[in-house]
Amino acid sequence: MKFEDYPVAASPPQGANPCEHCALRRLEAFLPVTAQQLEAIQSFRTGTRRVEAGGTIVDEHRASPQLFTLYAGWAFRYKTLSDGRRQILGFLLPGDFIGLQDEFADGQTHGVEAVTDATLCAFARERLWALFQTQPRLGYDITWLAAREEKLVDDHLVTAGRRNAGERVAMLLMHLYRRAQRVGMVRDGWVEFPFNQQHIADALGLSLVHTNKTMRRLQRLGLYKLDGGWLRILEPHALETLGDYFERPLRPMPMI
Repeated sequence: MKFEDYPVAASPPQGANPCEHCALRRLEAFLPVTAQQLEAIQSFRTGTRRVEAGGTIVDEHRASPQLFTLYAGWAFRYKTLSDGRRQILGFLLPGDFIGLQDEFADGQTHGVEAVTDATLCAFARERLWALFQTQPRLGYDITWLAAREEKLVDDHLVTAGRRNAGERVAMLLMHLYRRAQRVGMVRDGWVEFPFNQQHIADALGLSLVHTNKTMRRLQRLGLYKLDGGWLRILEPHALETLGDYFERPLRPMPMI
């Protein structure tokens, strides 16, 4: 399965005032902002960063002076143990705010890696408090994004602690597909799925062998299809039932 002309969710912002022309803000997935708020976001923004697939966005062992909004591409948050074992904490899509956890932690909390080529809007961490003081509504939006991230972590904990292997895979596939669909990354029922089985295993706390067997079993049942790095959900209701995934319609969210 190939989409040679597949467009990313948004092209990198251009021009002197790129926030005014942000393609993501035209999506229904994100709440509108006033002209004053948009100007404040522009002044908070320090530039654009591009990271190649496999590259580091946030170093796990070094404090980052920047915060980011993922503008295009896929990424994930992770932590590693001293012996190299990795736990993927969550997957990141366009519109997600990155790096806030370090603001309230005594040490580095996690690393962030790009799965595909990624474009990010960068913000100076040192200006965060000033933004809260001068733009309380945007401060509330950042708090909302932090609370949403906590909910995603709670859901992930339930998956790792209580769901069996088949339920875990079903939950993750539906979760990622629905989030990608929300930000316009699904084309004709297909979404780019750049993750290998090691990513899935590291996210779900399964061995690579168990992950492989489980994903093959669900695909043989005709619940989903993976073809050349693209995912299609064939039986969404069955996957939702198997994964006990019954999210309400996703509400519009803030974007910084």
